[in-house]
Amino acid sequence: MPTPEVETPSDPAGNGDDPEAEQKVIEITRTYSARERLFQKDFGEMTAAEIAAVKQLMAGFVWNLGERKTRRFRPGRMAQIDLRRSLRHNLRYGGEILVWPGREPRTTPRPLVLLADISGSMEQYSRLLVHFLYSIARALTQKVEVFVFGTRLTRITSQLKGRDVDAAVRMVSSTVTDWAGGTRIGDSLKTFNFDWGRRVLGRGAVVLVISDGWDRGEPDLLATEMARLQRSCYRLIWLNPLLGSVRYEPLTRGIQAALPHVHDFLPVHNLVSLETLALHLASLTEKRGSPRLHRVPGRGSLVSAAAFVR
Repeated sequence: MPTPEVETPSDPAGNGDDPEAEQKVIEITRTYSARERLFQKDFGEMTAAEIAAVKQLMAGFVWNLGERKTRRFRPGRMAQIDLRRSLRHNLRYGGEILVWPGREPRTTPRPLVLLADISGSMEQYSRLLVHFLYSIARALTQKVEVFVFGTRLTRITSQLKGRDVDAAVRMVSSTVTDWAGGTRIGDSLKTFNFDWGRRVLGRGAVVLVISDGWDRGEPDLLATEMARLQRSCYRLIWLNPLLGSVRYEPLTRGIQAALPHVHDFLPVHNLVSLETLALHLASLTEKRGSPRLHRVPGRGSLVSAAAFVR
């Protein structure tokens, strides 16, 4: 009587003892782990190879700003009765009102204004943040205005319109005369408010200020110009790369002067913080007078402004 053959359980993945398949699994695991570490790593601590990888990842980010209602209308739900369409549609019934078409406000994406600090204290973040400015300016369809500042304000919107990001960064570096120099945030914001505010802050613009808050100027001037900027825009968001550290305390004069006028105080030190920023920008549907909320690692997700101003 022949010995019955024992069927070996099949490998659900179809790999069996194939060493090449096992190596692929190991490589995939390592790649995923490396990607997670890269997303968590601080921009200021990255090697040249990691910075190159981050630049490629930034180009794939999806950016979307919350929309605002306009004064124009479109056919839609019964938010309001469209009298003109009602008369036109009901002419076929001899003027008897049988159909009540509705209308709703049209929406349009909010403009975005970016103000980035490229002074000496921001040097380890500046060049990578210029790539961030380029990626967000290229990704959005609405109007985006970009400025950088150290001791003076420089508009770089036109330099970021090219298709080659590295060429754009080189052009920005050659255009900005105070790169990696001192910082006068108040003077730079005053120049922006008086020379550019009316031109770029209309239609419910969102403003992002990217800075660590180290300022050599007068804190009273910074507070005055931050208050003026906050009144002129829909949402004022301050992005601070130092905020990624759990040991960070906003004790500098610049931050203390600016925070009372900021709607959101968020970190911008790694790819995870950029993902969080993208989600936050897409959810900007609150009313203009909503409470000022701030996100700080190690202190819960959101806390009030009073926790920072001393």
